[in-house]
Amino acid sequence: MTGVEQIVKDTTLTFEQKVVALARYAENSVQVLNISEETQALRDAGIICDLFEGNVPYRPRYILPNYEKLMKEGCQFLQLNPPKNIWEATNYLLIFYKHVPSITTMPVYIGNIDYLLEPFITDEEEAKLAIRLFFTQLDRTITDSFCHANLGPKPTKAAKIILEVERELENAIPNLTLKYNEETPDDLAIEAIKTALVTAKPSFANHAMFTEDLGDYGIASCYNGLHVGGGAHTLVRMRLSKLAETATDIDDFFNNKLPHAMTCMANYINERIRYIVEESTFFETNFLVKEGFISKDRFTSMFGLVGLAECVNTLLKAEKLEDKFGHSQIADDLGVRIMDAMEDFINNFESKHCTVTNERLLLHAQVGIGDDINTSPGSRIPIGEEPELWKHLKQTARFHKYFPSGVGDIFPFELNAANNPEFILNIIQGAFKEGMRYFSLYSSDADVIRITGYLVKRSEIAKLDQGIATLQDTVVLGQGQVRNGKVYERKVR
Repeated sequence: MTGVEQIVKDTTLTFEQKVVALARYAENSVQVLNISEETQALRDAGIICDLFEGNVPYRPRYILPNYEKLMKEGCQFLQLNPPKNIWEATNYLLIFYKHVPSITTMPVYIGNIDYLLEPFITDEEEAKLAIRLFFTQLDRTITDSFCHANLGPKPTKAAKIILEVERELENAIPNLTLKYNEETPDDLAIEAIKTALVTAKPSFANHAMFTEDLGDYGIASCYNGLHVGGGAHTLVRMRLSKLAETATDIDDFFNNKLPHAMTCMANYINERIRYIVEESTFFETNFLVKEGFISKDRFTSMFGLVGLAECVNTLLKAEKLEDKFGHSQIADDLGVRIMDAMEDFINNFESKHCTVTNERLLLHAQVGIGDDINTSPGSRIPIGEEPELWKHLKQTARFHKYFPSGVGDIFPFELNAANNPEFILNIIQGAFKEGMRYFSLYSSDADVIRITGYLVKRSEIAKLDQGIATLQDTVVLGQGQVRNGKVYERKVR
């Protein structure tokens, strides 16, 4: 049976998922990129992974349009005038989202949604109905939980309504982040925590930290901090866990293996960027560029990594828990040394089309994929080895500063936490003071859970386990992480 037939006859795929899979199959049937033999060897070994972007990059991986421009000026290409009320605002956004591409074919960023809708809220009951229908349509038509909306940091009536509606709907889509700083009142943060315990969203972003690093930013996809009006051409990641296995010792890792792999991967990233910018015609033809919703000067690209913990443990030959990453000062210091080396490389490697980041790539703690085995997302402590909460927060905060384009940790809380959301808010405030960039939570009994950075319903994974097709394609990824990444075994706080 050919690959095309396998896709066509797959009973676990919806029609739309088959169309996307067939398009990817066609794209991967040709090779247009110039890839060195050394780089290809690292790809074949699973050390460099391009996260299924395909062999012919024809659109940026992540796009963050300036939706404020749509609300103020409308869109000529889509024949939309500026909206005048809540119904036009929600309807025009839904129309616009249909035409925002990404690696998933669907929008990964749908705006600072409370700020976008706030000017149109006159009657709160009517607004709640409009927002409920709006979020219901998002969940049913953008069938991919890498779709991400932002709230805050300032309070709005829209944010309050959105949190109420999402708590009632318990949908996995869209993902949500609350930009949190001193302007965010406690009552809004508490409402956000109540909703997160039920639906695993919103997460909390350290707004001051992201703003200092990126300026006008949005959180897209899982937890990716990128520039509004731009985005990321590509995200390629390094499996540090596998790279460490090729080193004879720590000196060999730092002197040979790591520099070689970083050079190969960065050159590969530049080659993917080159094709998108110089050959694909995306930036010459797409209406988002022509009308100024995005600009190629606002794009960067992401140098991702996973498996820092396993890398450290392998290099140290650590077998006892007290000697491992997250528990040993020696292990954590080695992790910092690795990150310092990677940051130094990134700061000195030129990527000419990454104008907005001074022709430099951005480090990213990638969340992992379904077939990762014994490889923890980004710089996280492996599931099953988590220390007590205060130690966990202090340890992880040491690493968040390295990742301006995204890093995060996930903390399930026991059921009675719902009776004391102020306690969780104090934890988040303390974590941000320690230097954490991004904090995610959910309740141990919630149906909607955070897999690694994206959201999936446990009940949908159960359907897929029975061979039943599910609406969201990210359920497949979640199933893989549950099987291989021990997602259900996270330590409950």
